[in-house]
Amino acid sequence: MALTKRIIPCIDVDLDEDGDAAVYTGVNFEDLAYTGDPVEMARRYNEAGADEFVFLDITASAEGRETMLDTVSAVADEVFIPLTVGGGIRTTDDIKETLRAGADKVSINSGALANPDLVNAGARSFGNQCIVISVDARRRYDEDGEHYVSVDGESCWFECTVKGGREGTGRDVVEWSREAAERGAGELFVNSIDADGTKDGYDIPLTKAVCDTVDTPVIASSGCGGPEDMYEVFTEAGADAGLAASIFHFDEYTIREVKEYLDERGVPVRL
Repeated sequence: MALTKRIIPCIDVDLDEDGDAAVYTGVNFEDLAYTGDPVEMARRYNEAGADEFVFLDITASAEGRETMLDTVSAVADEVFIPLTVGGGIRTTDDIKETLRAGADKVSINSGALANPDLVNAGARSFGNQCIVISVDARRRYDEDGEHYVSVDGESCWFECTVKGGREGTGRDVVEWSREAAERGAGELFVNSIDADGTKDGYDIPLTKAVCDTVDTPVIASSGCGGPEDMYEVFTEAGADAGLAASIFHFDEYTIREVKEYLDERGVPVRL
């Protein structure tokens, strides 16, 4: 029997003007707008039938601060499905404290690129299943990459970025994904800066390039505009999970509607 595909809502959390945690939604990692309260949204998604839940502290790395663990703990009290938390995780102590706050997994991007041994150490200390390596990818149409794909007739590669997409690293996403998997990452979380918030569909060339390279489960993120996009990323790119934010945040679709659409088309999901 085929493994069921997971539907995962995600909240991007930042501190508002009063220093309180709040959920924001943007486009291409920019133009963030207030969307809601993280604890309230976590409660809603837990009741709505989500398979997992992702909490991303979107400015912790860029600002060099720690993840807002008090809010993580409050969110963990509301969800009884696997909870992944990312943002500002740089050391094994950060991993330990985040798991202690109630996370089941940690998502690491900047910290792992700066110190790849963190992937090995995290997997060794806490188990592969706890370590999710996140990549914030952007397309580049130059000759500096290692793995190229054709997009709309043009050849491009995908660059890893850090600090919430603010800085390029020169690292090729596909090669870094292979290395992260070999170092012990239990999952890969693939974000597309180009598709983020557009609702024009996932970046299929990006997601497929990673899925074709690793055996590690891949979570597709960025650009979902509806159930048909989930179907496409599962059937054409081979993703193991589909993450979405806006379509769920603004009640455009329910998780149940997305799952029923997929089930009717033969995609195995947990109903």
